Amino acid sequence: MKLNRDLSMHSQLVSEMFSWPTTPEAWEKYKISDEQVAHFNEFGYVSNIKLLEEWQVDQLNEELNIIMDTKHPNHDLLYEFHTNESTDPTKIIFHSLGHWRMTPGFHDVLWNPAFVMAAYQLLGNKDVRFWHDQLFCKPAKHGGVVAWHQDYSYWTRSTPMQHLTAWIGLDDASQENGCLQYIPKSQEWGLLDKPVLTGAMNELRTYLTPEQAQQLDNPVPIEMKKGYAAFHHPLLVHGSFENFSDKQRRAFVLNVFADGTQSNSDEEILVGVPKINKGQKMEGQFFPKLFPM
Repeated sequence: MKLNRDLSMHSQLVSEMFSWPTTPEAWEKYKISDEQVAHFNEFGYVSNIKLLEEWQVDQLNEELNIIMDTKHPNHDLLYEFHTNESTDPTKIIFHSLGHWRMTPGFHDVLWNPAFVMAAYQLLGNKDVRFWHDQLFCKPAKHGGVVAWHQDYSYWTRSTPMQHLTAWIGLDDASQENGCLQYIPKSQEWGLLDKPVLTGAMNELRTYLTPEQAQQLDNPVPIEMKKGYAAFHHPLLVHGSFENFSDKQRRAFVLNVFADGTQSNSDEEILVGVPKINKGQKMEGQFFPKLFPM
């Protein structure tokens, strides 16, 4: 297959990183359990779901180095690119969006059978459509925070709220190197104002009741081996603290929504993506259907 410079032109696997199942029986091994779905529905998240083999993680980390190169000629394909988005000058956090358009591996993880099947189940067996991807990288010793927040507070330009986030580790994630942390059942708090994503860790406290704020002091750390994922509800409060360890912490995020989601704005949805008028379905080249196909 001859690949387009912009891989968003290809709405299917473009490499041999994954094999797409062709029968219902072949899909069965990718299903998560009823207990895992029930945990997600009650607590707003489910974690430690294996999505990648070690060789696949290695390939993605090689592609990550390409993406992080500020001189790469395809950076114009990215929606955002921040070598350091931290508002604390003593900290560093790399953050980008749109890298699925640049490299085959980060393109094909969208169609990873283990990912799309879990997403389908957690969206209530609704067809899965892609929203956007993200990279979050914290270097050793001085990696910055991702503040307590709800994903949908940044996504209200799409409606209805039928979204899902998957956080996938490219390194082993621990409390020492700034793993993801969740506030269980906080998806029941309703939509809150959005803080600066890579600003002060506790800015969200100013939007909470005293009872809710107290729960921020008892988060659940999501420690996982590389290649494993955590999925969470779009209103679940989550964040991650500094990386104080001598090990880096790299991760990528896949954000999806149920098919039928519409634009809720006449403004640009993503930088460089053609506008979708308010009330129109989000679909096409930049919001491809992932499952079923």
